[in-house]
Amino acid sequence: MTNKPMYRQIADTLRLQVQSGELKPGDALPTESALQAQFGVSRVTVRQALKQLTAEAIIESIQGSGSYVKAERVNYDIYQLTSFYEKLADREVETHSEVQVFEVISADETLAERLALKADDKAWHVKRIRFIKQKAVTLEETWMPLALFPDLTWEVMENSKYQFIEQVKKMVIDRSEQEIVPVMPGAEVIAALAVDPAQPVLEKISRGFLQDGRVFEYSRNTFRSDDYKFTLVAKRRH
Repeated sequence: MTNKPMYRQIADTLRLQVQSGELKPGDALPTESALQAQFGVSRVTVRQALKQLTAEAIIESIQGSGSYVKAERVNYDIYQLTSFYEKLADREVETHSEVQVFEVISADETLAERLALKADDKAWHVKRIRFIKQKAVTLEETWMPLALFPDLTWEVMENSKYQFIEQVKKMVIDRSEQEIVPVMPGAEVIAALAVDPAQPVLEKISRGFLQDGRVFEYSRNTFRSDDYKFTLVAKRRH
């Protein structure tokens, strides 16, 4: 008979289920009530077990949703200009976007310069939260010239704007100029991504260009730093 405290026995059982593949990355763990019933213990004991697995980075807690097996961080290859969905295609995980803002605005001087427009030209302003399963991982704010995309819809932005640009509009995307910096999260990011106010997030500011040189978007993306890693290949000049 084991002398381990019950919370460690529960943690061991759940850890083995993850290691064996019975519980897969992104899967929800049983509720605290279900674990209480399964092991015949108090809620405090269950929470101790979950706290240990969280400290080991095996699971993570999503406020208002429950505990999930922690997925491997998304590898964001900054040399590959791909959409959110394309980056996760090989993971075979459920993804979706929730559009928070979808409006037409008049470009001020700063935005006009970024989109290569004239001041007061119209532009789309879209804000959306990107999810992997039920976890919010990215807050994206995008501005796009209205003249280029008069038929842009809310439904398009719930899915892939790159697919819309390339397959519907038949435009050729050429490149993106990007800047990535760590920043401390503001109130909006903390609320949207449920991040620790003391933990830095990663902010990517980018401008996207079509093959003919036109700017098709200016974006500001904020990523949870524990869900993403940014990679590049650097070659030495000879």
